[in-house]
Amino acid sequence: MAEPFTYGRRGISGRFEDAERELLRGLFRDVVALLEPDETPEEDPLAALVGINPEATEPEDPALLRLLPNASKDDAEEAREFRRLTERSLRESKAGALRAASLGLESRDVLLDAAGAEHWATALTDVRLVLAERLGIHSEEDAEKIHGVTDWSDVGDDDVDAYLALVYNFVTWLQTTLVDAMLAGYRAGGARGAGPGEGSRGSR
Repeated sequence: MAEPFTYGRRGISGRFEDAERELLRGLFRDVVALLEPDETPEEDPLAALVGINPEATEPEDPALLRLLPNASKDDAEEAREFRRLTERSLRESKAGALRAASLGLESRDVLLDAAGAEHWATALTDVRLVLAERLGIHSEEDAEKIHGVTDWSDVGDDDVDAYLALVYNFVTWLQTTLVDAMLAGYRAGGARGAGPGEGSRGSR
């Protein structure tokens, strides 16, 4: 069973069982794949260099739209222009955080410095957004129903929704403990919620 993230003198630490590490790695990898843009041979190298995507359009996948929401709900042209200017860098930033968090799972014991904690916070948030969309969570009532699924032994081999609900609840719990640890770091005067650890992995 995973141990909650906690703040200590060396930074924010956590511990995962092997199966939990593999689960999280798979989740991070899946969201990275969702974020990877379709590259075209006609892509303008200068536009790519400065982070502009002239062909950016609103994602058809609602889960990807949660990750890359429109900047404006009322002005379609403004939303399109903002997406054209920012979507590429946003995709890259999110994917980078997910990859960094995944690298931190090379051992059971995880030690996060300030940057590592931020990467994990971003990665877990994006995983939850995707899972929430796949589960149809659009209201507090929807979320309450999902939070009521708690027992792994009750999930059948073909019960995908129940499995996703349990995964969502696990990621939610993990994110909550991370946020609590980061707040503890702030209160203790730590840098951005983490201590002077040397990176995003290590031993406690």
